[in-house]
Amino acid sequence: MHIEKDRTALIVIDAIGPIGDDGRREDGVYDPSSFMDVYRRNVGIVVDLCHEAGLPVLFLNDQHIPGLDRELELWGEHGIKDRMAIIPEVKVWEGDLIIPKRRYSGFFQTDLDLTLRELGIDTLIAVGADTNICVLHTLADAYFNNYRTVVVEDATTTFLCGTQEAGIEHFVKCFGSSIVSVEELKSSLA
Repeated sequence: MHIEKDRTALIVIDAIGPIGDDGRREDGVYDPSSFMDVYRRNVGIVVDLCHEAGLPVLFLNDQHIPGLDRELELWGEHGIKDRMAIIPEVKVWEGDLIIPKRRYSGFFQTDLDLTLRELGIDTLIAVGADTNICVLHTLADAYFNNYRTVVVEDATTTFLCGTQEAGIEHFVKCFGSSIVSVEELKSSLA
């Protein structure tokens, strides 16, 4: 797969956790073999690869407002404004953009599309969570807005709805997304 670096950006979708969360399980043990730990580590690797390649990095983070946002009615309290931070495995660089969102899609009533167009971007590399909710809806809107998408399969995760495999299949069949691993992305960016 060939990536045109001057027309490609990384979008990091909801790679966030409660402020002070260091990735440890409730019992205090850090287990790097658990799927969430592997996912978190891989998101950090992809962000580093994209920084090193000179790609713009945009973080699309839930910033829900208690008592207002409809998502909270369905999923309970999560992604609350001023209570969340980007996961510690990810290094945020000066110049990275953080775009708050209050719905599943990073495009819905945010300035993501305007920002990408101003940057001259037509291709998005996507990582984040949940594959079948926020990643799915962001990629749907990317498709509707004529962006090409690349999904880093082992830097996305599903834990709320459906299966990882079904989400990936949906991206390929419905949005024409290219699916890569962290290692494949690394080769493409070299």
